[in-house]
Amino acid sequence: MGQQEKVATSLAGAVSEEISASLAAVDAELASRYPGDPGTRQPVHTVYVPGDVIEPGTLRSWGDQALAALDEHAPDAASFAAVLGIPEELAGPVHDRVRAKLEREPVEDLRIDFEDGYGPRPDAEEDRAAARAARLVAEAYANGTAAPYTGIRMKCMEAGVRDRGIRTTDVFLSGLMEAGGLPDGLVLTLPKVTYPEQVTAFVHLLEAFEKAHGLDAGRIGFEIQIETSQSILAADGTAAVARMIDAARGRATGLHYGTFDYSACVGVSAAYQASDHPAADHAKAVMQVAAAGTGVRVSDGSTNVLPVGPTGQVHEAWRLHYGLTRRALARAYYQGWDMHPGHLPTRYAAVYAFYREGLEPAAARLAAYAAKAGGDVMDEPATAKALSGYLLRGIDCGALDTEEVARLTGLTRADLDAFASPRRGDLTVTAP
Repeated sequence: MGQQEKVATSLAGAVSEEISASLAAVDAELASRYPGDPGTRQPVHTVYVPGDVIEPGTLRSWGDQALAALDEHAPDAASFAAVLGIPEELAGPVHDRVRAKLEREPVEDLRIDFEDGYGPRPDAEEDRAAARAARLVAEAYANGTAAPYTGIRMKCMEAGVRDRGIRTTDVFLSGLMEAGGLPDGLVLTLPKVTYPEQVTAFVHLLEAFEKAHGLDAGRIGFEIQIETSQSILAADGTAAVARMIDAARGRATGLHYGTFDYSACVGVSAAYQASDHPAADHAKAVMQVAAAGTGVRVSDGSTNVLPVGPTGQVHEAWRLHYGLTRRALARAYYQGWDMHPGHLPTRYAAVYAFYREGLEPAAARLAAYAAKAGGDVMDEPATAKALSGYLLRGIDCGALDTEEVARLTGLTRADLDAFASPRRGDLTVTAP
């Protein structure tokens, strides 16, 4: 039996206690301000439909139009893959999953638009449209045809349209309550936020609504749309977007980049307004850092190049959209906007190719980490967190199957969740 090692210390236990007491406030703020990702599904896109255009069959119509575009312009896996540059070994799986997705769930997140896509209307007309939107959303959730996430984008908190935005929000939410209550997938989007005080004002509106209906405090969350330069860099040189997250008091669920308003705000000419412009990259990088650890997710914007017209023109627009989506995914922007049914095939193709091409390497690395088996890459707990998050996002959007991930990793969904969302201060989760 070996000799027991002597352990020497110099400090009394009171020192550790004093240090812990001095950091108690910091510990509490870390837990409150940076709770980490909520671990819920994040949609891969948001589809915008104007409030006067939305119909009971809109989502199914978008799926059918997307399928028709595939049939006309890329009728089989090989032709679709050739247009987009998808590797031959992924052509069949990606094509088949895209078609299945368009048939089953063409839209993951629907935003009924009462802002730029709707424009100024007489008050009575917008009142009716907002009430109708509430009725259609309630009916869709009741009959199982709703997108997993659904809500509205109201007009902003600027003086000229503030009262109209408040009233539309009230009419829509009140209509949902009259129809049976707020659905679990409810999402609101507050556009053109420039000052944190505008976020505070919207929080006050939601607090008043919750109190009026006896709802739990904080029941209604919302996304903040970043469309102005002042939301990135405030007049005092600070990152205003970080203060906006704080002003939301735990209600902010996302930061959405507004490609064209932001580009115009910083003077980018129309021909160069795109989500891969350096000005866009800077804004999204600031958004990403401000949101990191807070549980607030970042979404990319849209492209205004529509896949319509002759086949050659459609293919060109598809390649652009596919490339922009892949670029965003590589930069950890896992959500974007789609403005036309023709964007759905390339949205899902890009997402599915992204996850399927990395499935086996990611699964092998995570399995080796979980088994402490080593390998040619020395992964750390934070990397295991990223690998698990990658696989979970692939499962949630339909790119991957739970069974194939379990087969390749030896891990259950619960195991993946544990790696992806470890307790703060504990990144050493070990799968059973």
